[in-house]
Amino acid sequence: MTTPWRWIPPLAGSGPFQMALDELLLDQAVAARVPQACLRLYSWSGPWLSLGYHQRHLPAAWLALAGQGQLGLVRRPSGGRAVLHGGSLTYALIQPNPASDRRQAYRHHCRWLQRTFAELGLPLSFGTGQAEGDSGSCFARSSAADLVHSNGAKRIGSAQLWRRGVLLQHGSLLIDPPRELWSQLFQEPPPELPLLPEGVAELGVRLRRAAEVDLGGGPLQEQPLDRQEWAELHRRIASKLKVFP
Repeated sequence: MTTPWRWIPPLAGSGPFQMALDELLLDQAVAARVPQACLRLYSWSGPWLSLGYHQRHLPAAWLALAGQGQLGLVRRPSGGRAVLHGGSLTYALIQPNPASDRRQAYRHHCRWLQRTFAELGLPLSFGTGQAEGDSGSCFARSSAADLVHSNGAKRIGSAQLWRRGVLLQHGSLLIDPPRELWSQLFQEPPPELPLLPEGVAELGVRLRRAAEVDLGGGPLQEQPLDRQEWAELHRRIASKLKVFP
């Protein structure tokens, strides 16, 4: 019998909080004798720019905006380019023993997202890999890991980290990104996205329901963080409070 996926209720928090929690959940799955898959949706407290694990060049404008307190900087454990978190939802899923082919893993782990937007009358397809600029932004290009609308506008960007047979997949789902800050960072406006016909709370419910069909194969098991996890999380947050560069 398949073990139900764990669902962690949405938590808003800073960049260091969110990235420390995702890495904690990944490490728990790696260390567990019988690892459990896990999914969560979350938002960020204030605007944060998350950097891909291998993204080392930081434009002076990014550092200046961070120094002025207009946004925070944090590094993701997953790859990819920079993502501005504001007016968006982020998802993180941890899957032990996923499909070994990365392209296949992306396609499997994005079905629930495609189902949700198809139900809204806004179908999404995978990107082509064609770059639209060199701004350092995740949303400046649409790769085969990303989901775009029929007009080519990128709605969801995803990235992965594989650790000892366990997959962490991150994704950012744009809803209403801050246009002025986006333009200051990336020297271009955010994607021109179709308006969603419902609010963020309703979208979250719809996403969870789709995940139960396409990921867990049944109801997700709601399981908030326990005391031990909270303690370990707070210990780890300090390591994410890195000053850039």
